This record gives sequence, C-alpha cells and structure tokens, in this order.
Amino acid sequence: MTAYRGYDQAALDAQYNCRAMVPEHPRHIETWAHDSAVLRAACPDARLDLAYGPGERERLDFFPAKPGAPLHVFIHGGYWRALDKANFSYPAAAFASAGIAYAAINYPLAPHASVDTIVASIRRAVSWLSANTADLGIDPAGISISGHSAGGHLTAMALADPALPHGAVRGAALISGLYDLEPIRLSYLNGELGLDAAAARRNSPVHAAPSVRCPILLAVGGRESPEFQRQQASFANAWRESCMRMETVISEDDDHFSIVGHLGKPDSALFRAIARLARGEAA
Repeated sequence: MTAYRGYDQAALDAQYNCRAMVPEHPRHIETWAHDSAVLRAACPDARLDLAYGPGERERLDFFPAKPGAPLHVFIHGGYWRALDKANFSYPAAAFASAGIAYAAINYPLAPHASVDTIVASIRRAVSWLSANTADLGIDPAGISISGHSAGGHLTAMALADPALPHGAVRGAALISGLYDLEPIRLSYLNGELGLDAAAARRNSPVHAAPSVRCPILLAVGGRESPEFQRQQASFANAWRESCMRMETVISEDDDHFSIVGHLGKPDSALFRAIARLARGEAA
C-alpha cells in the first residue's frame, strides 16, 4: 500500500533513515564531539550555556572573534529528538579565522517537546541574539544562521517568524534540510514527534514565507536520498521569489553526515560560501 508519493511504508521510512543509509555515521558524530571538546578547551573566551529562554535546554554557546565581528549561528540536526550543541563547537575555529564570531544553539527535544515548542524556542534564540549584540560585542546588522537537517528546517522557520525584527538576519544557509513535514508525519519518525496533519502543515516551510528578505544558500549531499533532494528542490521553488538571492549547491561526494563537516574546513567550497553570507558579501 502506498504511504506517500508512490513509496510504501518501508520505502518511505528508508528515505528518511539517514543513520541506516550511512553505517559509518557514529564515526562522524564521534569526530564532531571530540573536535568540539578540543576547541572549547582551547577557547577561554567562550561564553558557554548562555540562557536565551527559561527552558532547561534553551541555552547557547558563544565563541567571540574580533570586536564588532559578524556572528554566524548554527542550529544542529538530529530529527528534533537528538544531538546537542556540544557536538558543534568545532566550526568556531574556522569562523574565527574568517573574522566571524560563532554560536551553537540548543533547544528542547522530542518527545518531551512538540515541534511547535521547538520552533518557538529557536525563534526565541534568534530574537535574544538580535537583542544582545552589544553585550556580545558583535555587529548588530551581522547575524547569519545555518542549520543541518532538522536544523535546516528550524532555520527556515526562524526566517518565517512574523515577529523577527527587520534586518535581524543577514543571510541563511540551509544544509540537507527538511521543509515539508508531511512525509515525516507519515514515517517512522512520527512515533516520537507526534505530528498531526495540521501541525505538519503549519511547521512546513514550503507552506510559509520568509519574514525577512535575505540571501539563502541551499546545500544537499549528492549521496543523500531522493527525498532529501526533493525536499530541497521543493523549498527552492516555494521561496525563490521571496528571498533576496538564492544559491543552490549539490555537494556531490557528500552524504547526510559528511556534508556538515565542511563547516569546520575553511578551504571547503561550502564553508567559503557560508562565510561570504556571514560577512554580507555578494556570491
């Protein structure tokens, strides 16, 4: 029986089972965690676990650069139910080398939090950063955001926040993101997410519009599933006319996990493109 777009249930689940698709995924996660711990130990000026809201996981880590530097903010993935900002300190060194401050955000996780709650938390984090640029010593017009997987979804939902202050976000990079939650609702993932049809639709960026006009970079790995490729193409079609500029990248040799490692590699094409966004430079 068809579950979604011609996929039966097993095939649909396989499209979104990234860990099964990349058996070596534990090595990637262990590398992120190790490199991040090393980075934090070597960065005495870092401000860790800053509270942006009242929730236990409403915390972020901030890594400064030079005074008045732009800030790049990263939102981790994990299908809204896993991982932690502590896995993603490692890009701070690459951004600092480019003159860019860096922050990694935590947020409440499913099943204890709904997707609605998680989206509200991320929007609160972006508003907090925008309101605290002076205390952080960053350029008030220089905040950019990226997110990977569920973090890509949350980045898009942050851009669609009707309360987002004008000019609060300079640019955004959405990496291997999820922009239509209907197949997520119909997949094995919904056992922990608990989405109904209405919640899936109101939290789907393909059915929203950006509240700010800024450049957007979309990236997906060439070794990711057809559904991840389709998700990016659908989002590009939905938002292309509403954003200031859109650049789409297929990182041909990357899978769902290897692609995010480029954030720590200053010589990679993906990092260079995100750094341009963060500095407000034209593509």
